[in-house]
Amino acid sequence: MATVEALSMRAPSWRGGFGRLWSAAVLSSFGDALRTAALPLLAVTLTDDPLLIASVTACGYLPWIVFGLLGGAVADRVDQRRAMWVVDALRALLVAAFAVAVALGHASIGLLIVLAVALTTLQTLFDNAATALLPALVDRDALGSANARLMTGQRIAGGLLGGPVVPLLLAAGTAVPFAADAVTFLLAAALIASLPAAEPDRKPRPAGSTIRREIAEGLRTLWRDRALRALCAATALCNIGMGTQLAMLVVLVTDWLGAGPAGYAAAGTAFTLGSLAGGVVNGRLVTRLGRLRSVLLAGSVQTALLIVMGTVRSLAVLVGALAVFGLMGMVWNINTTTLMQERSPAGLLGRVSSAFRTLAFAGVPLGALLGGAVAAAWGPNTPPLLTAAFFVLAVVALIPVLTVNVSVVGPEDGETTADVPR
Repeated sequence: MATVEALSMRAPSWRGGFGRLWSAAVLSSFGDALRTAALPLLAVTLTDDPLLIASVTACGYLPWIVFGLLGGAVADRVDQRRAMWVVDALRALLVAAFAVAVALGHASIGLLIVLAVALTTLQTLFDNAATALLPALVDRDALGSANARLMTGQRIAGGLLGGPVVPLLLAAGTAVPFAADAVTFLLAAALIASLPAAEPDRKPRPAGSTIRREIAEGLRTLWRDRALRALCAATALCNIGMGTQLAMLVVLVTDWLGAGPAGYAAAGTAFTLGSLAGGVVNGRLVTRLGRLRSVLLAGSVQTALLIVMGTVRSLAVLVGALAVFGLMGMVWNINTTTLMQERSPAGLLGRVSSAFRTLAFAGVPLGALLGGAVAAAWGPNTPPLLTAAFFVLAVVALIPVLTVNVSVVGPEDGETTADVPR
């Protein structure tokens, strides 16, 4: 195993800012879980039109397609720490205002859609800035472990802790979950504002540089890197399938399996627990296989599990399959993010990250529509099989880059500093 792979497993220090960034991310995930669980419950009290209810979710993805590239370009221009705490402060104000509107009885579907669009638009800047900031807070050989800790902490806060708290908060009032979400945004903003200031690791922009040219530079950088290009294509294909799976999972559980709401809750819990396990085992997998091969393994195993979900009519089998599916999904996410951070030149990470995310998120709404169409035409068990087909294409897209060396991009000058098979 190459030295660089072994070093990439070093644990990050909780000092120097990473601990505060982790705490802010976990707090925000907890608040997001409160809001996302409460919003559908509020929506069904405002309208019984399924299309209007679904439009709230759909509008939550739209800003990534429209503003995602712009968010990455801005993240590379500004002080990322400052951008993040300002965005969190703005999100706190928006959600607090919404909580007041709910408390006063002025909530409406239109207001929910406006909130979803505004929050996700701000998120395009926050997420790209966070991805670009992390390498400045931890040593380069600890990026993999840092991403694993961040994603695992967020999944615990959002998947295990946030959801069960919502009924308790709703008992105190419909506006309470949204008020609590606003508080978590404010606390996260304070933590991020306290991070140590650092000199931006980026080259001065050339004279005449524009946002449009900088966005184009990020897209070109992503396209020219074989490994990142393949990962982006594979992730986009998977996300089309995941849109199908997520939109129709409730139908699979309640209709095809006849398991009802309890079965659906068990399925969601199994996926979350599996994801947490993925954060734990990822380091060992990468040590043995390397990052790209770990991603390929994750996609291959998930493909087989999707076929099982669509063919075996058993809730116990589905719950077990979703647990392993969540584990492999976490392995995929950790390593794609880490590879992007390792391989992007200094000063371009925000734009490369935004290009990657925008292309990846674009497929989710399409997948949701495809899932509804195939379920209506051929039955509620067909969406997992369609998802499996997209995962097969994703795995095929990754295979060619396993035969070449994956280079690590240096932090200062953007030049290759190592050429190591992963």
